[in-house]
This record gives sequence, C-alpha cells and structure tokens, in this order.
Amino acid sequence: MHFLLPNIEASMPFRALCSTTRRLALLQNRKAFFCKMSADSSPLTHSITLPTQLAEPVQIVAAPGVSNSQFRNAFDSYLFKNWLNNMQTENGILANGAMTLRRVLIQGVDMFGERIGFLKFKADIFDKETGKKVPGIVFARGPAVAVLILLDSEGETYAVLTEQVRVPVGKLILELPAGMLDDDNGDFVGTAVREVEEETGIQLNLKDMIDLTAFLDPSTGSRVFPSPGGCDEGISLFLYRGRVGKEIITQLQGKETGLREHGELIKVRVFPYRKLWCTTADAKALMAIALYEMALKEGLLPSLQT
Repeated sequence: MHFLLPNIEASMPFRALCSTTRRLALLQNRKAFFCKMSADSSPLTHSITLPTQLAEPVQIVAAPGVSNSQFRNAFDSYLFKNWLNNMQTENGILANGAMTLRRVLIQGVDMFGERIGFLKFKADIFDKETGKKVPGIVFARGPAVAVLILLDSEGETYAVLTEQVRVPVGKLILELPAGMLDDDNGDFVGTAVREVEEETGIQLNLKDMIDLTAFLDPSTGSRVFPSPGGCDEGISLFLYRGRVGKEIITQLQGKETGLREHGELIKVRVFPYRKLWCTTADAKALMAIALYEMALKEGLLPSLQT
C-alpha cells in the first residue's frame, strides 16, 4: 500500500536538474568502439578496438562457467559500455596514452529479469612506463541514487531512514532510501522519487528535490563513489525538506514497505537529524550529511519556508 504524506509544503525551488542533462549529454557522446568475433576455436572470445589505442586490440574473454548468452549480454550491456566510455573520457585511465588495456575477463553475470544487474570482470591494464599491471578487478552495478529526507516537526528535524536486510555484510542496515537506475536513460531525479515511494510510502514531487551532488566540482562527474577500488557505482545524492505534523512522524516509524515480490523487506525508521551522524554506518547517509552541512554553510540552500 502506498502512503501519501500530507501537509508537506513545496518549500524550495527546483534545483540543479541541469546535472541530469549534463550526464545525458555525456552518454550520448560516448566514443565508439569496434568489435569482431574471433575466428578460432574459442567461441567466447571477442576482440575490440578502442579509439584511444587503435594499434592494440583488446581481447574480451569469458571465464569458465559463463555461458554464451551471458557473455553476449555482458558484452552488449550498458554497464560494460559505460565502463569503456569512462576509461576514454578526458579524465579516463586511457586518455593520455600512459596506460593500455589488453584483456578483459568476464567472470560473472547476474540478470535482473531481462537486463544485467551486476557484472563482475577483471581488466588487465598496464602502465607503459613501468610495464606493471594495475589492480583491475571490477564489480559493475552502474549509477544509483539516494535521498536525504528531512522533516521538521514541532521544533525538531527528523531524518527518514530504511532498515533493510543486507546479506553481503550479514546485518540489518539503517540507510537512506536508495536504488539503482533501471537503464541508461539518465533519469536520476525520477528514480530518486520512485525509490522513496517504494521504500517509505512517501510521495514527493520532482520540483522539490535538490541535487546535493550537483554542488560538487564538474570534474568529479557530480557523483560520489563509495568504493572505487572495486566497484563502479556512482551515487547521486538528493535532498528533500518539508514540514509535517507530529502524527506523520508517528505513522512513519516502523512502517513496513518495499516490493515484497522482489524480496525487499523494509521498515521505515525515523531519527532526529542531530543524531543521524552517529546512528547509521551507511556511507550514503554520511556523505549526504557532509554535503548538506557544507551547502548550508556556503549559503547554497534556500531557507525552509514556514
């Protein structure tokens, strides 16, 4: 059941959606690459040629256990193509010719319905000056969004979190409402609003969202990377602020939400914002706090209207 949050005023102007346009433009201007099937006895090997290293074709190989369909899905996926594109952008690893990509080993493919959700591979990238290989294990899951929801009620500001089962760490984790982009259309704001409704029952308007990561320098890509040593995930962090009656805070506390058919067993938790920094170990929440506090300090946020 969806929960409509009443009495929240549209208290701030539309902010920084130009960052979404900027990301879309980057995706539309991806550098091309070329691919051909190998003609030998290994059907799960491909060769690609990148514009940044035309004389050095890259071998894409499937590890044992990866089926032909999985390999092709991986090779054609947005996750893989976006990774190749990032490697060749102005700040990319291959941009200045100091390094070379020789081989990519596709190790694992997890499908979310008809699309790839997670992709695991290992890239052999060498520094030309030293001849040494740099660490290249990649867990690709693509871009994601998270929302810091702050609700003022009777003189206290509350943060809305979700409590979820997180198998990789073996714990229940308190974290911001968040989710992955379903495709490569770049709808960061729409995804953020949808995830908030699915995970908390709160319906927000697009115009009320403030992109906190849009305040970052453009060289960062206007995203945060929680674990760039092993994962490509770049997160756009949004802010919503509003005023509610105390009964809304009570209704939200402990509410069970999530897409149960997808295995989402979620409970809503509400905490005083002043205690949020020491209440959660969620990196998304802690990064959002830092960006929010610095944006306040620099006067980049509008005042919450009464």
